[in-house]
Amino acid sequence: MAKPNTLQFFLDRAEQAREEAKAATLSHVRERCRRAEAAWATMAEKAARNEEGRVQQAQLKAAKGTDEQ
Repeated sequence: MAKPNTLQFFLDRAEQAREEAKAATLSHVRERCRRAEAAWATMAEKAARNEEGRVQQAQLKAAKGTDEQ
């Protein structure tokens, strides 16, 4: 199970990469930072979907447990 702050970590790294891209004076550095931002954002999206899935699974499990009583 992922740590609860994993999503926030990914979001923070994406923001950091975005800021570094804005500050970069060299085009290849700026592009590298933009690629990094996109990668971190993708990881954040996956983490958010995974967390949502875990919550839904827990709700289904709890509902099934309630129905059996």
